[in-house]
Amino acid sequence: MRTALIAAAVAVAATGAAAAPEAYTLDASHSQVMFTYEHLGYSTTYNMLAGWEGEIMFDAEDPAASSVDVSIPLASFYTGWKERFDHLMGPEFFGAKEGDMVSFKSTAIEVTGDDEAIITGDLTLNGITKSVQLETEMNQSGTHPMNGTDWLGFDAETTIKRSDFGVDAFAPNIGDELDVKISIEAGKAE
Repeated sequence: MRTALIAAAVAVAATGAAAAPEAYTLDASHSQVMFTYEHLGYSTTYNMLAGWEGEIMFDAEDPAASSVDVSIPLASFYTGWKERFDHLMGPEFFGAKEGDMVSFKSTAIEVTGDDEAIITGDLTLNGITKSVQLETEMNQSGTHPMNGTDWLGFDAETTIKRSDFGVDAFAPNIGDELDVKISIEAGKAE
């Protein structure tokens, strides 16, 4: 966020005007969620969700006034093994239906450093909504070198309990805690 804050200060000084939040659309091809859990104490299992939809309203002058509203199709779940995917989508876990989404909508942003923030928001998974906190770092803000548009990049992480979302089959043998890592890019909306 440091780069964004410096750019905003220069813009305000040059124009004398305060910036307002600007819309950025997620780049689905460069945004994903990876999460891990322990399997019977023998291994760590890795999974991914991709295909983001949504928007970041980014306020470069006051990042705490920014907001996030995104979702991911549950069907984008990638396990690396079809049988595991089918099992997780089945009645013991999600009981997934076509069109089911995982969504996150921010409720507060606390800037904690030059390029770091805690984003609190409502995570909806399996029809259940719970508040979660994402430890977030801005990787870069600037002009995309290939398409020439304004671009943002963030990484975030959190830990959630799958039992909080009604997906707790075989716990505690299969770990209840999911370590979640998120990486996203977003381009300024036209």
